[in-house]
Amino acid sequence: MKNLKYIYHLLTEKLRSRLNKAQYVIYVSTLVGLASGLVSVLLKKLVHYLQQWIEDIPAPPTYLVFPAIGLILTVFITHRFFRGSFKRGIGMVLNAIAQKSSFIPRSHTYLHIITSAITVGVGGSVGLESPIVATGSAIGSNIARVNELSYRDRSLMIACGAAAGIAAVFNAPIAGVIFAIEVLMVESVVSYFIPLIISAVIGALCSKIILQESFLFNFFLTQSFNYKFVPYYVLLGVLCGFIALYYAKSFGSTERYIHKLEINPYLKAFLGGFGLLILCYTLPPLFGEGYVSIKKVATGEIERTTQKSYLFAYAGQTWTLLIFAISVVFLKPVAAGITIGSGGNGGNFAPSLFVGSFLGFAFSRLFNSFGWTQIPEGNFSLAAMAGVLSGVMYCPLTAIFLIAEITNGYELFIPLMIVSSLSYSIVKHFEPYSMETKLLALRGEIFTHKKEQNILSTISLKEMLTDSLKTISINSTLADLITLMSDSNSTVFAVHDEQDNFAGIIELNDVKNLILGKDIQPQMLIANLVKQPKEVIYYKDPMPKVMQKFDSTNSWNLPVLDAENKFMGFISKSKLFNRYREILAEHSDLYEEV
Repeated sequence: MKNLKYIYHLLTEKLRSRLNKAQYVIYVSTLVGLASGLVSVLLKKLVHYLQQWIEDIPAPPTYLVFPAIGLILTVFITHRFFRGSFKRGIGMVLNAIAQKSSFIPRSHTYLHIITSAITVGVGGSVGLESPIVATGSAIGSNIARVNELSYRDRSLMIACGAAAGIAAVFNAPIAGVIFAIEVLMVESVVSYFIPLIISAVIGALCSKIILQESFLFNFFLTQSFNYKFVPYYVLLGVLCGFIALYYAKSFGSTERYIHKLEINPYLKAFLGGFGLLILCYTLPPLFGEGYVSIKKVATGEIERTTQKSYLFAYAGQTWTLLIFAISVVFLKPVAAGITIGSGGNGGNFAPSLFVGSFLGFAFSRLFNSFGWTQIPEGNFSLAAMAGVLSGVMYCPLTAIFLIAEITNGYELFIPLMIVSSLSYSIVKHFEPYSMETKLLALRGEIFTHKKEQNILSTISLKEMLTDSLKTISINSTLADLITLMSDSNSTVFAVHDEQDNFAGIIELNDVKNLILGKDIQPQMLIANLVKQPKEVIYYKDPMPKVMQKFDSTNSWNLPVLDAENKFMGFISKSKLFNRYREILAEHSDLYEEV
């Protein structure tokens, strides 16, 4: 292994000497695209074969026990090899970019593959896309680390890994690039597109070359777009927005409720599996990712999705099918919440597409049942898929291009734009952040579209602390303070009490007249001079909050305290501004360093 590392190191050094910066980044993005594409294809094939094996089991009800088995196995692996828990999904990636200098642990290059394959492959009601994004991002981060790239370029490689993963799993390279820019890279420059495109194309080629047609998620439209249905698409877009809000709320509340149960994790997994058994027994499409059911709905074969249901097995009437489809729409987020809350690993990308397909069918079939018009149910299912995905994942452009690519054309581009934009606008009005990033965004732990806050989030409070920790006791005298000042360049000092707790500050300007005056009183107690600062900063305060305290107090130095109210040092506004300007200067175009 050491010899291989040494050989690769020699190779990279030779490449660095012959390639300019932009060319070397493109070389690394090629490696990232290939590795992420192959891993995504591996995961897709593994899950496909597991699901195929389960479908071939002769006794139909037997497959319903597999989600519980998958959850228990996932919990066992998590506790046995990954210390009981690990960070999942897109939130983990965004947090790594903002708070961990775009370093993602090596374990994330394989742990999501293992746990999501087990969870989803045997029937967990979630999708593979979030684990694929997490895995691709981890691959990008670690390949960038091996190639000794800078923070900015590591962040770009994380996006390249995610783009390749999405491109591979859907055979949709444009959607992969758009997803990386729209979700992961809230700040980017035009030159970033080239590495992203290369990674996404390589990921899509891995999918196209290795995967069989049956593995891929695609459609062939049977009806073209008719402008007469635009008012119905507008109504569908509004409906998708509110369904997306419902999805986020129901998934979140279900996942949190189960996650907070203080019971044995294996018992929790068993109970979660039992809940999925009941749901899938009633509504079989809730079993697994649901892409097979989505295809049946979008191609007008929804009746086939009811065949394994003992409640809707003979659902031939329109109103029975409508009840079936609406039940699926409202219970899918609950099933996904049960899966994740019980210890499974997966994401909400596929479930949101699933909900959209059944929602579009129910919407169009409802209008068609009145005989006013004949809405193309397949087209409306596809448009609703884009609408719900846009509202759940906050990625309207990704949703538009994804559906356009999987339908092998842009015939539905106008309705996709209408439905996705309306859905996103409604969701954004009620909730500024997606359900996967809300808590992290409110804590200032991920980048948002506010550039100033993003830069501040990359600054560590620890690196901004002053080196000097000289303090003075509240029972000391003015003479002691003069001695302390003579050995320090500071203009502000912290005061502590008998228990070594922070008691206040003394500023040089406040005591200057006492020290330089004719009637100096050396025995005057510090207790008579100490004052409270206008604000204090706690060690876990996010940097945007720190800057807000500086702005509200107009101070140049503020004390930093730990959780026990112990003084840790001062933070200087001027030092913070200097670091801010340094980071701002680093955000240059890739080709400016050629």
